[in-house]
Amino acid sequence: MSTDNRITARFVVPAELSDRRLDQAVAQLMPEHSRSRLQTWIRAGALTVNGESRKPRDKVMLDDVIALNAEPEVQVSWTAEDIRLDIVYEDEHLLVINKPAGLVVHPAAGHAEGTLVNAVLNHAPEVENLPRAGIVHRLDKDTSGIMVVARSLVAHTSLVEQLQTRTMGREYDAVVVGSLTGGATVDAPIGRHPRERKKMAVVAAGKPAVTHYRLVERFAAHTHIRCRLESGRTHQIRVHMAYIKHPLVGDPLYGGRMRLPKGATPELRDLLAGFGRQALHARQLTLEHPETGERLSWEVPLPADMVALIEGLRAHARERELHDF
Repeated sequence: MSTDNRITARFVVPAELSDRRLDQAVAQLMPEHSRSRLQTWIRAGALTVNGESRKPRDKVMLDDVIALNAEPEVQVSWTAEDIRLDIVYEDEHLLVINKPAGLVVHPAAGHAEGTLVNAVLNHAPEVENLPRAGIVHRLDKDTSGIMVVARSLVAHTSLVEQLQTRTMGREYDAVVVGSLTGGATVDAPIGRHPRERKKMAVVAAGKPAVTHYRLVERFAAHTHIRCRLESGRTHQIRVHMAYIKHPLVGDPLYGGRMRLPKGATPELRDLLAGFGRQALHARQLTLEHPETGERLSWEVPLPADMVALIEGLRAHARERELHDF
């Protein structure tokens, strides 16, 4: 609990936790806090045993009194802004949002204002005291779709754990260059590009990354696919699809030069040339509710620009079939 904005708690060590390490015992007693946060409080002396500071490895015994009296860590100094949010679901722990393309998630150099975080701070001011203002995963600026924000420490700890253990399900729609003939899995490590620092790449020393994809619809020279992530590396789908020579339509970093299908009409040329972002949309999110344990799932429809792109590619494919016939 918290008193006068301080985080306080008091426990008497039960028999089942006697002779356990202090950091292990408090992780059981206060599961709403991450282990790293608890260890930080122990080392700082904010978490004591019988009124004395201890080390994380020190043992606790039956009837020891564990007390916490800590200042909340104000994680952000950004300004709340009245920016409209497309809220799919919310309760005291979770805020599920349908993010439009073009909206930056986190303030950074060049984007100190007008971000999703600024909007969330206005809607749910309590996230100011959470790490990264409750953001546990991100979408690129020009990727649209569903994402979750933690509104409590309980939720933040749970969501980070679900991401780490890969129990949070995330599925994306994408339109890629080239006609794929079937679904597959891309299992290739991703790290910083060796020469271009703004880009990621498949590199031997990178972190493990796995993307599963399946076909939704094949066009004359493009394919609508659905991707499921096992990991969450920066630009993962964009990097993996470019790696297998099927980059996302409109991708400014990994797409290369625009490629037109054979017999492209002026309308299709304009459609592809005018699609000014990577054709990627986070369509579905599945997770375990941090308080109830209930498995929840949400889905958001494709935005208008991707609907128009797919309809244009479909119309061209039909024209080609009629012409070839």
